[in-house]
Amino acid sequence: MASPPVEFVPTPLAPTPRRGETWGCRSATLFWMASLHRKKRYMSDSASIEKQAAEFAARYKAVREQIGRVIVGHDDIIHGVLTCLFVGGHCLLEGVPGLGKTLLIRTLAETLDLQFSRIQFTPDLMPADILGTNMVVENPDGRRTFEFQKGPIFTQICLADEINRATPKTQSAMLETMQEKKVSIAGKVFPMEPPFFVMATQNPLEQEGTYPLPEAQLDRFFFKLVVGYSSREELSTIIDRTTRGVDVRPEKVMDGREIVKWQQLVREVIIAPHVQDYIVRLTLATHPEGQFAQPITNQYLRWGASPRGAQTVTLAAKVRALLGGRYNVSFEDVRRVFIPAMRHRVIMNFEAQAEGIDADHVLTEILKKVSEKGEDAKVA
Repeated sequence: MASPPVEFVPTPLAPTPRRGETWGCRSATLFWMASLHRKKRYMSDSASIEKQAAEFAARYKAVREQIGRVIVGHDDIIHGVLTCLFVGGHCLLEGVPGLGKTLLIRTLAETLDLQFSRIQFTPDLMPADILGTNMVVENPDGRRTFEFQKGPIFTQICLADEINRATPKTQSAMLETMQEKKVSIAGKVFPMEPPFFVMATQNPLEQEGTYPLPEAQLDRFFFKLVVGYSSREELSTIIDRTTRGVDVRPEKVMDGREIVKWQQLVREVIIAPHVQDYIVRLTLATHPEGQFAQPITNQYLRWGASPRGAQTVTLAAKVRALLGGRYNVSFEDVRRVFIPAMRHRVIMNFEAQAEGIDADHVLTEILKKVSEKGEDAKVA
């Protein structure tokens, strides 16, 4: 009696053969080699990612050290400014006079090999003083033509000093430039040279002759950073550095092409769905009477943050992840950047103003109340 035929059963790691195909040593070897190639490629990508993150952290440290040669203290402020730079956003610095806001921006411009210009905002400043205007130019043959003369906004790092002293008409002239990174004059479009970075300062004390920035323009700023007073040790160091006749200048350590490269790397950082959902719920928690609104939100906020706020938190958290040697965003990264990204995007109501409650207090309470897991409330 003939023995029954032996049925060939492929291993679980191999796909089922198609009709007409047979399994043999060659096919098994090819499958094993393909699996090994995918594993090596994954390990190679992981090593490349770690190398890029380490290189970014090293270059960030180099810029930070050069700024530290001139600026004493204000570590959080410097980190916030550099975060805006490496994501392609703009920064608003608020603080009383004499705290080094303008010096910080000038030092950053000297550290980077970029074009720099300063615009001193005053009540009589006109939009043409910022953007530029058409001028009558006479050719060698005697003919006169209009030629566009670019204003100081056509640079790579622009310091808008005391921006709240200009009229709303002049302030609005910067809206398109900051958001679209281009200028439209007389039907022509003039793109800005990348990287384009606006840093504005404003003084919270002097209210006479000032015009508060409209919400639409505030939303264009990536971060709003509040500059505080120096500590005892920092103030002593400032006196030593500035009263001995020694002029310390930073060295140029980075150019525009490298900055653009790091801006692209930041956007490639991975964010897990549950971390992204945490950002979404934090943003929605700033909306009064919304699904995720907290009691303090309904009590003190009139308007919440826009979707641009969630985008800002995401990008800033990616920068912190890279500086930590990681290629994925953590919950702690999100919490560390939430307040500077949102403080100028929420509008306080009359009750908050009467009780002296500021945006930082409300946002801090929201961070305490919104959980990381979020099983109790899902985004619809």
